Amino acid sequence: MPVITCVEDLRLLAKKRVPKAFYDYADSGSYTESTYRSNSSALADIKLRQRVAINVDQRSTRSSLIGHDVSMPVAIAPTGLTGMQWANGEMLGAMAAEQFGIPFTLSTMSICSLEDVASITTKPFWFQLYVMRDRGFVRELIQRAKACGCSALVLTLDLQILGQRHKDLKNGMSVPPRLTLANLLDLATKPGWALRALGGRKTFGNLAGHVKGMDGITTLSQWTASQFDPTLNWDDVAWIQREWGGKLILKGIMDAEDARIGASLGADAIVVSNHGGRQLDGAPASIDALPAIVEAAGHLSEIWFDGGIRSGQDILKACALGAKGCMIGRAFLYALGAMGQPGVSLMLEILRKELDVSMALTGLRDIRDASPGILIR
Repeated sequence: MPVITCVEDLRLLAKKRVPKAFYDYADSGSYTESTYRSNSSALADIKLRQRVAINVDQRSTRSSLIGHDVSMPVAIAPTGLTGMQWANGEMLGAMAAEQFGIPFTLSTMSICSLEDVASITTKPFWFQLYVMRDRGFVRELIQRAKACGCSALVLTLDLQILGQRHKDLKNGMSVPPRLTLANLLDLATKPGWALRALGGRKTFGNLAGHVKGMDGITTLSQWTASQFDPTLNWDDVAWIQREWGGKLILKGIMDAEDARIGASLGADAIVVSNHGGRQLDGAPASIDALPAIVEAAGHLSEIWFDGGIRSGQDILKACALGAKGCMIGRAFLYALGAMGQPGVSLMLEILRKELDVSMALTGLRDIRDASPGILIR
């Protein structure tokens, strides 16, 4: 086992241990992947202001997200096909998040179902909703989330139409993986993954038995076109809010005008996100869109950040620019694919340590006091 010091170490280990199609699914963007790359590079371009001779004893990374106390201002983002990175990965991720003291968000496109995650957690988790053409099924998903005790609904708004990701097409990815010669050769180099997969869930737990035409991810773009609703609009958001009746988080906001509309509808939080660069290639980096959205809607809703976070310093920079919290997606998948549940726990500890040390060296004792004053831009 190599010494793990950072998220990049976990990424490299995951690349060795996860079948190529599923690793590439997690670690890719749409078209040229320019937005995917800029999410991280734009964060790296922001410099921290080093301070000295300031009392930074008894620091705190604790905060709150829509009324939930958290050990640091982070939630696990919804990620599709998580259970293909490591068998039953959503359940393992939820347990690690609960033990660490942060929220876990289950995707509509998860391998483990709402009921699976509810069966192994003792605290409420969050559920992320994609809007299907079949509003009856949307209502059913909302009711299932309520029955499972979910304490917030994360409504993703930026995937009415699926952005093309070239790697998925080239890999011929399916769930479960098809036994082609290329896949068999790849699986032969990942025996641990193959053995674990024998005892894990192998299909979309929230959709199985409910949605017709789930015949593999090789046809995901066609399936999305037939099932996801491109007519989704703000009236639908209001309808979902009425059906849900609880805490509502809107994810996928990159424009100040959209943020104002969402906030005016009473959203408890708005997540500044370009879907990890997986939708509109050529969109700005999420961190570049954050300040304008904070200014436009931060007095009405909590503003969170998602996109490119690979370190505790990235969390600190986002909070300094006005984010109340951050959602972690790819770093979570790298950690899970590398080491399972212990990997997720280790990743969170790495982020918290990096956040704590960076706070001290910028003269900050409480993450809730982060402001642009700790940055050099």
